[in-house]
Amino acid sequence: MSVIQLEDVVKRYDSGAETIEALKAVDFRAERGEMVVVTGPSGSGKSTMLNLIGLLDTPTAGTVRLDGRNVTDFDEDERTEERRSQLGFVFQDFHLLPMLTAAENVELPSMWDTDVDRRDRAVDLLGRVGLSDRLTHTPDELSGGQKQRVAIARSLINEPDILLADEPTGNLDQETGGTVLDEIARLKAAENIAVVAITHDEQLVQYADRVVRLVDGVVQ
Repeated sequence: MSVIQLEDVVKRYDSGAETIEALKAVDFRAERGEMVVVTGPSGSGKSTMLNLIGLLDTPTAGTVRLDGRNVTDFDEDERTEERRSQLGFVFQDFHLLPMLTAAENVELPSMWDTDVDRRDRAVDLLGRVGLSDRLTHTPDELSGGQKQRVAIARSLINEPDILLADEPTGNLDQETGGTVLDEIARLKAAENIAVVAITHDEQLVQYADRVVRLVDGVVQ
């Protein structure tokens, strides 16, 4: 069973007098333990698709399934709970809080879960991405690659089934980007999670188990 699936999904936006169809009858799936990379030109619908997979938006038509469950019509509270428990996010711009240490940034998504030993999990994850010696460093004391590795550790704190990555190497040089992608690939296997990444970076494509190309809202 696919951990995430889009079935015949359409997404339209009203823009003044015109309606923009960002996605047109898209079918998509991802399995645990695989990395699916979505490519395509700017404006092709990649970010829209990632937002639907990440339950940040809802489709105009079609079905979104998470672990086989139809989550298409979930309300905002239900989608928030699914995001918290099932989904991890890595962004191009890291989105670390500057006043928090690396460990505190990693702990942040789990701070409302009293059943989790957040600090032990954060320390373990930072160790696994090679940052055991940076636990108490704030973001301004970290390099770009280190910040992105903190962001990867943070995305895994709640033990998600799916990791969503939006241009995860976009602000990194090629060597640093390669190091970050090595970490994502290793953690994908170790955690048995699905990774869905959108990118313009051909380096990321080399790590993919499967590549999906999206053009004008249509899967090619």
